[in-house]
Amino acid sequence: MDAMREDSPEAKEHLLREDRRLLGRLLGEVIGEQVGADMLERIERIRQTAVGFRRAESGAAHYVPAVKAELEAQLNSLDLEQTSHVVRAFSFFSHLLNIAEDEQQHRRRHAHAAAGSPRRPGSLSYALDRARDSGVGAEALLKWFGRARVSPVLTAHPTEVQRQSILDCEREIARLLAQAPTAERDQAMHREVLRLWLTAMLRSARLEVGDEIVNGAAYFRLTFLNELPRLYAEFEAAIKERFELERAPRLPPFLTVGTWIGGDRDGNPYVTGTVVRSAFMQQARLLFTHYLEEVNLLGKELALSTRIKAVPPDIAALAAQSGDESAYRHDEPYRRIVSGIYARLAATAEALAELRASPAPIAARAPYAAAGEFAAELDAIERGLEAQGAGLLAHGRLSALERKVSLFGFHLAPIDLRQSAGEHEKAVAELLERAGVERSYATLEEADRVSLLIRELSSPRPLRSPHIEYSPFLEKELAILAAAAEGRRRFGARALPHYVISHCEAVSDLFEVGLLLREAGLLRPGASVPLELDIIPLFESIADLEQCSEVLAAALDLPLYRSWVEARGNEQEVMLGYSDSNKDGGYLTSNWSLYKASEALVEVCRARRVRLRLFHGRGGTIGRGGGPSYDAVLAQPPGTVDGALRLTEQGEVIASKYADPESGRRNLETLAAATLEASLARPPRHERAERHAGIVEDLSARAFRAYRALVKDTPGFVDYFRASTPIAEISDLNIGSRPASRRASQQIEDLRAIPWVFSWSQCRLMLPGWYGFGAAVEGWLEARGGTLDELRDMHRGWPFFRSLLSNMDMVLAKSDLAIASRYAELVPDDRLRREVFGRIADEWQRSRRWLAAITGRAELLADNPTLARSIRSRFPYLDPLNHLQVELLRRYRAGGTDERLLRAIHLTINGLSAGLRNSG
Repeated sequence: MDAMREDSPEAKEHLLREDRRLLGRLLGEVIGEQVGADMLERIERIRQTAVGFRRAESGAAHYVPAVKAELEAQLNSLDLEQTSHVVRAFSFFSHLLNIAEDEQQHRRRHAHAAAGSPRRPGSLSYALDRARDSGVGAEALLKWFGRARVSPVLTAHPTEVQRQSILDCEREIARLLAQAPTAERDQAMHREVLRLWLTAMLRSARLEVGDEIVNGAAYFRLTFLNELPRLYAEFEAAIKERFELERAPRLPPFLTVGTWIGGDRDGNPYVTGTVVRSAFMQQARLLFTHYLEEVNLLGKELALSTRIKAVPPDIAALAAQSGDESAYRHDEPYRRIVSGIYARLAATAEALAELRASPAPIAARAPYAAAGEFAAELDAIERGLEAQGAGLLAHGRLSALERKVSLFGFHLAPIDLRQSAGEHEKAVAELLERAGVERSYATLEEADRVSLLIRELSSPRPLRSPHIEYSPFLEKELAILAAAAEGRRRFGARALPHYVISHCEAVSDLFEVGLLLREAGLLRPGASVPLELDIIPLFESIADLEQCSEVLAAALDLPLYRSWVEARGNEQEVMLGYSDSNKDGGYLTSNWSLYKASEALVEVCRARRVRLRLFHGRGGTIGRGGGPSYDAVLAQPPGTVDGALRLTEQGEVIASKYADPESGRRNLETLAAATLEASLARPPRHERAERHAGIVEDLSARAFRAYRALVKDTPGFVDYFRASTPIAEISDLNIGSRPASRRASQQIEDLRAIPWVFSWSQCRLMLPGWYGFGAAVEGWLEARGGTLDELRDMHRGWPFFRSLLSNMDMVLAKSDLAIASRYAELVPDDRLRREVFGRIADEWQRSRRWLAAITGRAELLADNPTLARSIRSRFPYLDPLNHLQVELLRRYRAGGTDERLLRAIHLTINGLSAGLRNSG
């Protein structure tokens, strides 16, 4: 280490290598203890051969066939039990490597802060500096925070293959790894690695929606409840420092965390009214348990005695009303007030969440009517402490608790409802027919539908009658809305504020939801605020994105719909789908269609003086809108962020971002900072912006044709996809409650975008993240549409294009044609295999070649050496898993009946997902 320069990559990575060695050694010791020295030696030989194979590929190419043959011989000689041990060993090492890399990121962040290094992009301090340098003053900044709305939204989309018990164990390993090295720490880590090895990686049964609700709420207990208040305190301190304010401002709750879990029934038949009620109750019980614990601890902290110093009259009066008459606390008014708060909170928890407080309150008091009453009593304590010169005592637990109440109320996380427009049409058609209003609603033209719906919605009369029997489908839909209405009445309007319409294509889709909401009392014609939920259209396909601005303009130009929007603050939220648009049109066309749709929607709303909020339906992998959040936000078109941003956090991304409290806090900070920077500190519009947009329009059209020619127009492509990827086996994996397809169909159109992308990741092609780019650039240059220098200029000066290429760079770096070719061998049709894989391989080479030409970097990830080293270090552990997966798939599909065969396949899926990190 002494011989290394301190700023060299070797020095920076030294501690990471030490952590990797430690975790690898502990895992090896556990494997030796549990399955024997012979098996451990065999695993180590496979590891060394895999490392040798990778080194041969990057160096002496003539050694590759020999090393490859040796690796294949070692793996093919394994029986099923041995295969399971090897897969678990390599999978768990990937898990442990993730932990080590995350800890390295924390260390480097702390080191930068301790050294007083320049503020880094993605931090709030950096964003504040940028805003200040752009001429934004303190008043304008605080006004921005007053109208800002930033929210990641957790979803239960099934790409999280890790069990909670595995995640819990890994969190403990991460906590221990962050401590200073000692023999005791290493022994504790040995114990945790042993527990990890002895814990089943796979679930024995498919998750139910109730399990997903519990798992999603756990991130609030682990991270959000404590880290969000800390983050707000950091924000307020940073603003005070940067803008030289006398006091730190009190920011409104502009940054929150929402959820779809329990309310998203699009394609999920298991979401019912009972599930929606359970989601409300589960969240509330977790929150009230936390509040009661915090209030109990707060009482112990505030044992301030009037024998030492008198308290303000307001505090004395509140203490007298508390119901706490204990002689032991007669001179401790704050403690008595907190006792009274605890009693009211306990009564509220029992009334709302059916939760009995432990310990029991000392007196019976009335429950709070709303969270605002709870907040007001906490605020009274803070004002009393400040009045008697003890305000510093309010800056710890009390201040954090006040912040929590402002963020989480009595509901914890706002739940969104979501359903497909087709299901709404079906429900409305039945209601109209059974009420004798319209017998053939589904066959009406769009204009006639809108006219009919407006007439119905102008009346307070419901369509549903208690004397008519309805289909089970309609009863279920209405029961869900009834549960939503009940939850809002019980826990407050913030508990369920949004209704998302999947596959929205027309104005009637919006009014159909309005009609259904009226049946549940959530839309009341004639009221001052007739609509109680924001109706959010979700535009997903390429065609839908192209016409979304026309649909929204038509809706806003109708007086009835416009009245709903005006009554809800004159704001309209629109959701854009990254996953389905990518599956529909490919990587480049999807991203460009989303960009254009965002610009068009802004113009529609600006012309009508309506504020637009965009909700980005992003997934984990690049093919589903993934990639660094900071770059993604800054890459949005000018004017489309403007302080309002929601985005989905899906699958394994939730655990990777939010399972660790520090990582969670920093990811939330990055999201808020990027939104601030994109809103207040954007660089001026590029002087050649129109020309660049025209170039991407041309590239998009060419990429779209190339992608559709492969996926839609190639005979047998569906057969190729289903044979060359583990899509069928992924569908059997117990990783979520939602079916892999919306309908019982083998068509790609009906396949959910998540398993589509997940499958291509497993076979290491990552096709949704790059296919069509190379053909587009090459065709554009050959047609003399422009020059390579123009593309290079776009890469340098346009955040959208730079982010597009950066994400593709990462995907190409994680892909591997040699391994993908092994999966292609699973396709029984020799001609189909050669044709499709040949086209894919050619396009991969084209895309990589033109990416290098535009960026000026021959090596993938040349501008991100840390990520490049991370990916390279994983390959020797991923390669054997891919090889084994192919061989296991071959045996299983040939009729293998041993149940251990499918379990071993699922283990490889788990391990590859962990190693790739953003698989779905």
